[in-house]
Amino acid sequence: MNDHLFVYGTLLSGVGHSMHGVLARHAELVGEGFFNGRLYRVGHYPGAVPSREPDDRVFGEVYRLREAADLLFKLDEYEGCGPTAVAPAEYVRTTARITLTNETIVHAWIYVYNKPIHGLERIRSGFFLESRAKRSGPGDAPIA
Repeated sequence: MNDHLFVYGTLLSGVGHSMHGVLARHAELVGEGFFNGRLYRVGHYPGAVPSREPDDRVFGEVYRLREAADLLFKLDEYEGCGPTAVAPAEYVRTTARITLTNETIVHAWIYVYNKPIHGLERIRSGFFLESRAKRSGPGDAPIA
């Protein structure tokens, strides 16, 4: 089983979401990197979709998971694509090629947005935290 996970939204270390604490206790940070995709604002959280355009990048963090199966089960539930999720799930877990900042390539799990993107605001920078800081205000806490 793949033991790497790429996160780009509420699971990032800088967001402060309680679910990141679960990730941090069961994984180690490998480094920062990017996924070849486009990032959209879905609400107070983002959704990434794959892209073939080389300049389309979603930036985030790569973690090496300890006891990957158990942790991924918890994360699947959090992302709404676990066994109890109603189809079609908002996200699907798949593997993708991730380029680390040192240009190393890893294949990691990623939660890809699985709903239509029509009408969603694109986060062109590819950085969720950056876009979040620009739009934050009262009531803009990450989803629980």
